[in-house]
Amino acid sequence: MRIGELSRSSGCDVETIRYYEREGLLDAPRREANGYRRYDEGHVVQLNFVRHCRSLGMSLSDVRRLREFERNPSQDCEDINTLLDRQIAQIHAQRVALESLEGQLRALRETCRHHQPASACGILQNLQQAAAGAGCECHATNG
Repeated sequence: MRIGELSRSSGCDVETIRYYEREGLLDAPRREANGYRRYDEGHVVQLNFVRHCRSLGMSLSDVRRLREFERNPSQDCEDINTLLDRQIAQIHAQRVALESLEGQLRALRETCRHHQPASACGILQNLQQAAAGAGCECHATNG
């Protein structure tokens, strides 16, 4: 199949497929006499693998490393465990950061509870104070 067919069958943009190929995430397809790339079902599986890893938040370098393990299946999988442990730790850190951000936004939201003109809005006032270098309620409370 050509790249357009691969794109349609996978739901992946043509440019993304080319990028993944350049990055070594997809095996190079064979070329037809006219220079067109010719993909097969193996490329569909590889592309689905890459996209699934990306949907799990894995970086391109991590996906590349996992593809290396696919190509060399006799390697010890401890490095794969380490890769996933690192990803889990990253997600935990992101969750902690998001919880902190949520607390800051809630503190900021508490500064404006009533219907009033924007000029009296505590949220806007806090954001303007922070922009001018003064303290902001959200950072004073949680940060």
